[in-house]
Amino acid sequence: MRRRALLGGMGAAATGTVAGCTTRLLNDEPEGVVLEPQEDQIADAEDLSYPAHGQPLPEFELRAPLAGETIASEDLDRTAVVTAIFTSCPAECGVLLHRLVGVQRRVDEAGLTDSVVFLPITFDPERDDARALRENAESLGVDLEAGNWHYLRPESPADAEAVVEDRLGIGFERTTESERIEGYDFTHAVVTLLVNPDGVVERAYRGETIDRDRVADDVAAVVDAFPAE
Repeated sequence: MRRRALLGGMGAAATGTVAGCTTRLLNDEPEGVVLEPQEDQIADAEDLSYPAHGQPLPEFELRAPLAGETIASEDLDRTAVVTAIFTSCPAECGVLLHRLVGVQRRVDEAGLTDSVVFLPITFDPERDDARALRENAESLGVDLEAGNWHYLRPESPADAEAVVEDRLGIGFERTTESERIEGYDFTHAVVTLLVNPDGVVERAYRGETIDRDRVADDVAAVVDAFPAE
């Protein structure tokens, strides 16, 4: 299986502003995937900054402060939904997380809670401490008691850059020129990964307005292909 080629974290492929780009399916069917190639993928997987259909999820190990444990990607044995956010975000991150809460509810209604885990990674560890993460969960209606939603927090801004931008290829840049937030803000790509229990990416959804039903259906299809042992 070919590993992804890392492009610039804030490059056009990451932000989805590739002019004149048309979707092309891979010539060779990748191994280890359940879902068919993604029709709305903007480029071949190896040409994107983030891992896409048929590529391995890069390894990371991060603290889940609300659960009091450390989660390593290589130890995941469930279908995973992985994204990158910061809770002070006044727009896109809130929209994305709200929609992912909708996916969490659909997963629960389908009886798949124990087979799926949601892993939003903050790239703003300075502000996103345990209290901020819990308040974010409460404001969005996240079901923390379900045990399948874990905010992950790098130890420092440098660690956040190493994991989110360098490994996952989801670009972000800190700025003090924004008028949205006092202090500092981020310009950032919005990408959500659906990863099967073998650690292979099935989908890379771009943008914050993800289709809850589509994502829930994709999750169910992946779970069904990996029955619990």
